Amino acid sequence: MRSLRAFAKLAHALLHALGGWYMIRVQFPRWDQARRDATVQDWARGMLRVLGIPLQVEGEPPVHGPVLLVANHLSWLDILVLHAARHCRFVSKSDVKHWPLIGTLATGGGTLYIEREKRRDAMRVVHHMAESLKAGDIVAVFPEGTTGDGRVLLPFHANLIQAAISAHAPVQPVSLRFVDGESGEDSAGPLYLGEDTLVSSLWRTLAGRPFVAQVRFGEPQVAGGRDRREWAQDLREAVAALRGGHGDVTAARAAQSSSIAC
Repeated sequence: MRSLRAFAKLAHALLHALGGWYMIRVQFPRWDQARRDATVQDWARGMLRVLGIPLQVEGEPPVHGPVLLVANHLSWLDILVLHAARHCRFVSKSDVKHWPLIGTLATGGGTLYIEREKRRDAMRVVHHMAESLKAGDIVAVFPEGTTGDGRVLLPFHANLIQAAISAHAPVQPVSLRFVDGESGEDSAGPLYLGEDTLVSSLWRTLAGRPFVAQVRFGEPQVAGGRDRREWAQDLREAVAALRGGHGDVTAARAAQSSSIAC
């Protein structure tokens, strides 16, 4: 029965994704940015309902930009969950742009793309991030640069934090958790680690034990004279604190994988 329910969810999710593709291709060109942003958030919430994933939001999401959101990174679900909590523009690796269906959805959601293999491309993306922040956008990054298991936080890369400094924009720490619906402990179902494939992680999400997606927004910070490295370290500690001890910043290593987002 669990497998049958998983297949039903998968079929429904595909239909929902195709509906999003149609909106982006046909309706988005006629809509203003505010309507597009609201539609992306509604679509993300709808997809979570299709997948059977309740969403819990704590703290105060930003009402408007400019603000840079920095969050820990666990799964391919992170972007969907954050979009459902508050629409934002993500920074993602350039490969995603060319993925069938997903690339269209990501681009329609306002994603900024980075070629992670090219060092100079980070400078270009930081420039575009700063421009977006100056225009009043909410931009989101995963400064760990890859997914972890949630028990520890990887070091936060400081390069993308420079965009907030350049734009004189605040940064708001955000913590993500997937919590087992029965035990209340961290759920391994949606994690995307090591030898995992997107397909295997998706199937665990659909067929595994029920879990809740939790998003906790912290207090926005300003640079206050800190350089990007100092600020990145402080933000890492803030995200760990938001996780309530579930992200020990003193641990040496976490499981890693190729990540959908940078």
